[in-house]
Amino acid sequence: MATPGQTRDKQVMQGVEVFKPDRQPQTRHFRELPPLSLYIHIPWCIKKCPYCDFNSHEQKGELAENAYIEALLADLEQEMPAVWGRTWSTVFIGGGTPSLFKPESIEHLLSGVRALTALPPDTEITMEANPGTFEQQRFSEFREAGVNRLSIGIQSFNDLQLKSLGRVHGAAESFRATEIATAAGFDNLNLDLMFGLPQQTMQQARHDLHSALDANPAHISYYQLTLEPNTLFHKFPPQLPSHDAVAQMQEQAITDLQSRGYERYEISAWAQPGQQSQHNLNYWNFGDYVGIGAGAHGKISDASNGTITRRAKLRHPEQYLVNAAKASRIDTEQIVSIEDTGIEFMMNALRLTDGFSPAMFREYTGVDLHLWHSELQQASDQGLLDYSITEVRPTAHGLAFLNDLLELFTPVAS
Repeated sequence: MATPGQTRDKQVMQGVEVFKPDRQPQTRHFRELPPLSLYIHIPWCIKKCPYCDFNSHEQKGELAENAYIEALLADLEQEMPAVWGRTWSTVFIGGGTPSLFKPESIEHLLSGVRALTALPPDTEITMEANPGTFEQQRFSEFREAGVNRLSIGIQSFNDLQLKSLGRVHGAAESFRATEIATAAGFDNLNLDLMFGLPQQTMQQARHDLHSALDANPAHISYYQLTLEPNTLFHKFPPQLPSHDAVAQMQEQAITDLQSRGYERYEISAWAQPGQQSQHNLNYWNFGDYVGIGAGAHGKISDASNGTITRRAKLRHPEQYLVNAAKASRIDTEQIVSIEDTGIEFMMNALRLTDGFSPAMFREYTGVDLHLWHSELQQASDQGLLDYSITEVRPTAHGLAFLNDLLELFTPVAS
């Protein structure tokens, strides 16, 4: 049985009404395009973690920083015709470990972005960082370069747990990273934590969370460790706590986070009032985003032809560097069908505790929510959703069994 915060493996549902071809409209119509974000992927890490399924590559020798920054800007220039006239709402520099790059490289990157695009001065610009790469001067310079939100991959404040996760930093670096980030001027700080770690006890999980809370970050991402396909942990599974133990860890964490004034707005995301991640909210609300960098994904709506297009870039950094200014930089590209719109949207928006409104669905997808009325009503009847003409909101049961909920919106192959 799945525990709270854990989604179950998908199964074929029997007796579930699915999207009928005769309900499919011919075209989309966007009254207004959704917000637009920019995602920038820097793929290198000091070491590949055994649980990580992101497109990251272990650093070998000197990084090709200058060449990669130029490739990113060339990639962005190729993407611009699809988004002319639109303004970025957020920028996120992820990885990998972007903090491996020098501050002057990040400054050059952001200056190049500003030269190509409309980037308002108050835009949320996030960069991911690893505690093993922290230096006071370095992070002060990242702040001066334009990064105004930092997301630190702490994962744990326990040396044994960090070792079991294959992290390159220890507990002392975890504590020091939060101090350095604050001293460098980052008042918009996210800490990534994981629970359900190999042989982790409730006491250890609470120590990790309380250590993070004592740093008073604006935002905490609190994830359960999952064994993802194509990872070392999936091939050689470590000994994890029982489902019941993991459920108790999360239930206790909910109590502890709420008692310290944090609000849960997504399955794994907690924020102080008004401090939600605007970039991630745009993802979860089915907003648009351009993705540049090796393996980066993007999603763009086009009002002129009523389409939503997803594309991904070449994954290997060396291949990407050679092709960044060419059409061949694109690894895959596909149009999101009307039939798939329900599941595409729900996979994102139903992670949010507040759900969404039918009006927002229409605005962001270009089609009407009533096409999925039967699925929504069935989810409501099963206690997975609160569904009305003004809102669609997952229940606590729906959040705990999200895959069961999403199955109702998944088209069945003919």
